[in-house]
Amino acid sequence: MRILLPPSETKRLGGRLPFSPDDLFLGERLAAPRAAVKSALERVSADEAAATKALKLGVKNREERLRNLDLDASGAMPAIERYTGVLYDALDTETLAPAALAWLSDHVFVQSALFGLVRGGDPIPAYRVSASSRLPELGSPLAKLWAGPHEGALTEADYVLDLRSKDYAALAPLGALGASRTDYLEVVARSDDGEVRALNHFNKAAKGDLVRRVAESAPAISSRADFLEWAREAGLEIGEGADPAVLRLVTLQGVPAASR
Repeated sequence: MRILLPPSETKRLGGRLPFSPDDLFLGERLAAPRAAVKSALERVSADEAAATKALKLGVKNREERLRNLDLDASGAMPAIERYTGVLYDALDTETLAPAALAWLSDHVFVQSALFGLVRGGDPIPAYRVSASSRLPELGSPLAKLWAGPHEGALTEADYVLDLRSKDYAALAPLGALGASRTDYLEVVARSDDGEVRALNHFNKAAKGDLVRRVAESAPAISSRADFLEWAREAGLEIGEGADPAVLRLVTLQGVPAASR
C-alpha cells in the first residue's frame, strides 16, 4: 500500500539532516524538473515584489520567500515531519511510536510543488511554493512540468490511496496504475437528518487521523478489499461514493469518525 498526501503551505523550520536532491525518491528521473523548479524559485524569491506576486504572499508572510534562498544550507528533516497545518496536526508525528514513523517513511508519499513526489522519510528543507504558483522563469504551470516525469512513478505499488487535493494530484496523475489499483478518497459529514455534505477544514483533519490510524496498525493492504476490511475493523465508515472510483469516508457532523 502507498498513501499519497498533499503538502502544506505551513512548515516547521530548521532540521539537522543534510539535504541532497539526488537522495530523494526518483532522484535520477526527477533531477531535471527539480533543478528547473529550484532555479526558477530562487530567482523569483530574490525579488521581493516578484516573489509576493508569484507566491501569493501577504504582508505577514512576505519573508517566507527567504526560505527559498537557503534551501541547501537551512537543514532538512523527513518530509512527513516537515509539514504542519490541519492534516499534519491530526497526523501528529511527534507522538507516534518509532514503528509507526518508520511505516510512514516507507509507505506515505507527499506531493511537493518544489521536489515532486517524495517519500515520507525523504529529508527536505523548508520552502515556500504551491502547486498553483506561477514561476516566470518556467514559462508554464508547474503541472505541465511535473506530469510527464512522474509517469509510471508508482507502478510497482499493489494499491494506492490518493488523499491529494486536485491541484497536487495534477502534478503526478496516476492514470498508468489503472482504476483497480488506485482509489481517491473524499470526506463527507453526516448530519442528524442522515444527509451527507462535503467538508473543508474537517476534511483535512479526517484524512490526517486516518493516516495516523493506518500507520499505528501497519496493516498488510494490497487492494481496495483489504483496505475496506481494515476500515471496518477500525470502526471507520468507508465505502464507495457516487463515483465507483472514489471512496467516501463518512464522519459525524464536523467531527472525524475516529473521534466518535
